[in-house]
Amino acid sequence: MTGPAAVNSWVVRPRPLADPALRLFCIPYAGGAAHLFQHWAGQFGPDLEVCAVNLPGRGRRFGEPAHTRMEPLVRDLAAGLRDMLDRPFALFGHSMGGLIAFELARTLSAVPSVPLRHVFVSGANAPQLPRREPLHALPDAEFIAQLRRLNGIDPAVLVHAELLDLVVPIIRRDFELVETYPHRAAPPLRCALSVFGGADDWLAPPELLSAWRQHTDGPFQADILPGDHFFLDSARPQLLHAIAARLAPAVTA
Repeated sequence: MTGPAAVNSWVVRPRPLADPALRLFCIPYAGGAAHLFQHWAGQFGPDLEVCAVNLPGRGRRFGEPAHTRMEPLVRDLAAGLRDMLDRPFALFGHSMGGLIAFELARTLSAVPSVPLRHVFVSGANAPQLPRREPLHALPDAEFIAQLRRLNGIDPAVLVHAELLDLVVPIIRRDFELVETYPHRAAPPLRCALSVFGGADDWLAPPELLSAWRQHTDGPFQADILPGDHFFLDSARPQLLHAIAARLAPAVTA
């Protein structure tokens, strides 16, 4: 098999490869969309294909209802990616996307033949840790004020009223997904797990990254990068370098 036979609504492939050695599926943060990863393509050499996950309710799937519960989302996403798991792959997710990547890895790891090589979690607290008070049911004005206080939304969005009108309902549903997510104990992953945090991120404090260690029997590494919760952008070169270095053995195998 040299690639998916048809267009997959779950994935945007900025630079499609006919026969990649490895696919990296990237899952966005709350309110984010597949376009966040369009500049990642080509950053990992000629044999790794970046596949940006396109969640319902945004991007070209704007008219579809967004998920507000983790289990149905992961079930649907796993089914949607099935035809693209014919070769080694890795998962990356930032913030909400990190939790989705982790739960997706758990689901996919239940099938021993699935060639999952690495899970990268960025800007997310380990799921067993205590959580903040839920925000998703607040009135709009209070919800936006909390987003500003938490630095939980891209600052570029906050200064555009039109963007806020489009994005806030999506972010609210995404927050509901995360805030109602029931963590359940399960066997640890067997693949490598890397966790990234921002040195000044108080949504996912760097001193708590080690709490992810219990979730894999494979290699574990935690990295602190400069920046706040959006170090995904501000420290992109360092982040991509670390990901590339850890995927290199799987790409060249």
